[in-house]
Amino acid sequence: MRLQDQVALITGAGRGIGRAIALAYAREGAKLSLAARSVPELEKTAAQCRKLGAEAPVTPTDVTDVSQVDRLVNSTVECYSTIDILINNAGIAGPIGSLEDNDMDAWINTVQVNLIGSYLTCRAVVPVMRRQNSGKIVNLSGAGAANAWANMSAYCSSKAAVVRLTEVLALELADTGIT
Repeated sequence: MRLQDQVALITGAGRGIGRAIALAYAREGAKLSLAARSVPELEKTAAQCRKLGAEAPVTPTDVTDVSQVDRLVNSTVECYSTIDILINNAGIAGPIGSLEDNDMDAWINTVQVNLIGSYLTCRAVVPVMRRQNSGKIVNLSGAGAANAWANMSAYCSSKAAVVRLTEVLALELADTGIT
């Protein structure tokens, strides 16, 4: 098992890609810390991971809320003493339609979930990884980062920004053992 005893914190783990990552990591022996806003979906993912033999505590988390993100990271460290892998998967598509017709609050919320959520989670996890001189951070960006799609301005803009955030973070962490 390639991830035996590695601690992986996965956001957006309640469904879709996040659930698939959690299940794949469980099969590979990782110890999981699962987060999402939807508690029933999160519990379903955790139950499936536990059936595969993985530890999988859940922490309902809104990644746009710094106190909830800090609680997530602190509870993961309290449970396992470390975080080896961060998978920033939480994300939303946001409003669909022309920029001038998008609901402004929905547009801003998309940026908050996709970009600010990734930033806050990285910001909370990096000190843990610095202390251990190792770690892996995976920020999912999606096809919207590489492609401009009409009527998807919030998604495409926020996901492109996640790519640049990841590039900057990689430069800042180049000499730390964190990739």
